[in-house]
Amino acid sequence: MRWSRPGGRIAETYGDAPPLARPIHALTGRRELKIVIVDESPIRSLILEEGLRDAGFTQVERISEMHNLLKHIYASDPDVILIDLENPSRDTLEQMFQVSRAVRRPIAMFVDQSDTASIQASVDAGVSAYIVDGLKKERIKSILDLCVSRFNAFSKLQDDLEQAKSDLEERKTIERAKGILMKAKKLSEEDAYKLMRGAAMRENKKIIEIARSVITAAEMFK
Repeated sequence: MRWSRPGGRIAETYGDAPPLARPIHALTGRRELKIVIVDESPIRSLILEEGLRDAGFTQVERISEMHNLLKHIYASDPDVILIDLENPSRDTLEQMFQVSRAVRRPIAMFVDQSDTASIQASVDAGVSAYIVDGLKKERIKSILDLCVSRFNAFSKLQDDLEQAKSDLEERKTIERAKGILMKAKKLSEEDAYKLMRGAAMRENKKIIEIARSVITAAEMFK
């Protein structure tokens, strides 16, 4: 996906970005989080850095270059990303939201002012914490904890949804395979299932694998 900075110049292309190296789960279980601060302002970024260091975080890196931002983030491979935008334009916000969609990491975004549309856009983009007029170093630790907690909760919901979809697809596949065996071998539904289960046990495979093999074989001989 591509977008332009003000003036029409293409900023970055993120559609084919590689995944970050580490898993996105169980971030709270890491001994220490690696945190990246995205901020063009050295004065404002210092507030974040001091707040993090006061809270005991030492693996803190700052990215001040907005060009090729995603490339810099992937090179750093952080656990958490803090983005300070002060008073961002609509284009800048959209750029940061694109980053959020791409990296799948806990992201806290700090702005001095906002509106309802931007707040909703941040939620849609997966920003874990969108902080308006809250850049104070004594708040950084609690915001970081909230950010990671929300991210992990949302990730679990996504995982549960994907698992539910996968389970449903597997049930459909097994039902289809049973139907094929019932028709081809004149079996009852129970006997067709027992046949697949027996094959799975003999071949040390999952029953879903046997079901897929049945469907593949049936399609070959259509």
